Amino acid sequence: MSLLKLASLTCIALALGACQSAFQPKPLAFTPDASEQVKAGCKGDDCPLVNIETVHFAADPKLDALIEQRLLKMTVNSPDDKLAPSLNAYREQFLRTADTRNSMYLQAKVREQHDDLVIIELISYLDTGGAHGMPGRGFINWSRKDHKEVTLQDMLLPGQERAFWGAAKVAHNNWLINSHRSNDAEFVKTWPFQQTPNVALLKDSVLLKYDVYSIAPYSDGNVELSIPYSRLNGIIKPEWLPGRG
Repeated sequence: MSLLKLASLTCIALALGACQSAFQPKPLAFTPDASEQVKAGCKGDDCPLVNIETVHFAADPKLDALIEQRLLKMTVNSPDDKLAPSLNAYREQFLRTADTRNSMYLQAKVREQHDDLVIIELISYLDTGGAHGMPGRGFINWSRKDHKEVTLQDMLLPGQERAFWGAAKVAHNNWLINSHRSNDAEFVKTWPFQQTPNVALLKDSVLLKYDVYSIAPYSDGNVELSIPYSRLNGIIKPEWLPGRG
């Protein structure tokens, strides 16, 4: 190969690389916001408190508002609970009525950013002074292009919901094997596979996260199941496959 031809091919390769990099969106900038407040006038280790860690997206107010709304929904723990109008209002309400050793932790964090998506993980932990607190989990799959949340129905091709949960069942079987529970008939009977609303379109796989007491005892925490994208061909819409958007 002549030096001239080699130089030409090098230029083409560099140009293609420049084009590809141009189509890679920069991560959406965000600002962390963390605060912890103890009940007024209380001193000591058992004082009620509210700890909130969230993120703000100045360039996308709709995502900002959705994060706050979803965190607020995680504070509703009984049919009698009313949704507070804001996180600040919830903090004041909780501290005003909380008993000793009661606390609430709320967190929204950026789990991943890839392709068109921002994946937000939502975390809550309510401690009412018992043996252990109650954790909650959730996800937001946010499309930057469409400025909206991508739901499971948005992700799937028409008529493929059953196939999706079939792939999730395979992931659950793999989890049983890896956790050495597959031969424990009592465990399998007591903690059968279930669907979950917590689905995240990560870069390497689709992640399912389960609330405690759903498919395993409290001691297992929030179980995660991963479905490789290779198992979801013909199930998930092509635009949501990493690198295909």
